[in-house]
This record gives sequence, structure tokens and C-alpha cells, in this order.
Amino acid sequence: MIVIAGHYRFPPEHLPAIEPAMATMIAASRAEPGCVHYAFSHDVIEPGLIRVSECWVDQAAFDAHAASAHMAQWRAAGAVHGIHDRTITAYEATAARPL
Repeated sequence: MIVIAGHYRFPPEHLPAIEPAMATMIAASRAEPGCVHYAFSHDVIEPGLIRVSECWVDQAAFDAHAASAHMAQWRAAGAVHGIHDRTITAYEATAARPL
């Protein structure tokens, strides 16, 4: 399992304009084979901070996601709307359990 966690920042005034692209990205990613979880969320304290969380069944599924057309569209939309401070980390998980 590949677990992705991190964040992006946008100028807060750009959020209404980028949210449709976010929704498109989330829906397309969730429909991909191998996607277990995919979400963006607004930080409740820091305006413009978007938290990212993803889980993929394996590296091949994540690699296909990274090469997808909707990922290229998302990157282009993010650039137009001032994405910055992109900090994303991938983790390999060998086991999971509920807390």
C-alpha cells in the first residue's frame, strides 16, 4: 500500500476558482483502478492550505495515477491559480489496522 500525505497552498482568494478543478481531480482519481482513498481538505485554521491524503494498492497504481491525463490537467490548473508550498510525501505501508 502506498500512502500519500501532504499539502498545497493557494492564495485564499483563488480557492473559489480552483475548487471545480479539485472536485474533478478527486472524482477522476477515485475512479482509477487501485485507488483506495483520495481526498483534499481545507485546513480550518490556515486559509488557502489544502491537505492531501491518498492511498493506492501498490506503486504501479500510483505511477499510473501520476501519469494520468487528469493529473496533467490538475497541475496546469494549479499553476494558473498560484499553487505553492507543495509538500507531498509517499509512505509504503505493509499493514493497517483500525484505531
